[in-house]
Amino acid sequence: MAGFALAASALAACVSPAPAPTITTPPATSQTPTPTPSATPKPTGVALDPTGTAADNKAYFDKVNRATLAKNPAAGGRDFIDALVVAGFHKADMQLTVDTTTIGLKANSIQFSVRLNGGCLIGQNGEGSGGYQSTVTAVLATGDCLVGDTRPIDW
Repeated sequence: MAGFALAASALAACVSPAPAPTITTPPATSQTPTPTPSATPKPTGVALDPTGTAADNKAYFDKVNRATLAKNPAAGGRDFIDALVVAGFHKADMQLTVDTTTIGLKANSIQFSVRLNGGCLIGQNGEGSGGYQSTVTAVLATGDCLVGDTRPIDW
C-alpha cells in the first residue's frame, strides 16, 4: 500500500494544476452623474415676477419708473401708472396721489403704489422728495398701500 501512495503522489506531481478560472470584468466606464434639478432662481430686476414678493420686484419697479423719468423728466402720476401697467403690474392694485394742490398748483411730490402679494411697492417723485425714491412696505390694515387721499385710476 505504501507503494500505491508513493505512486499516487508521483502521479499528482506530474499532473499540472487545473487552470484558474478566467474572470473578465468589463472595462470601467466613467459615469457622469445626472445633475439633480435645482430650484430655478427667480430673476431679480429684469422682469415682473407675479408670484414674487414686493421686495422681489422692487428692482424691476425701479427700472420701469426710472425709464419713465428718462423719457419724460416731468412725468406725472398718469405717466408712472401707464408705464407700470405696460410693464405688467395690475392697475387694480395701484394707488396714486394727486398731481396738483387744492389751489391748482403742481404738487411738490407725488406718490404711487402697487400692492403685490401681501406687500407694497411705493414710488415717490418730485422736488419735495429729492427726486425719485422707492420703498417696500407691508400692506396697511385698510388693504391699501398709501395713507391719505388718493385719486381714482379710472382711465
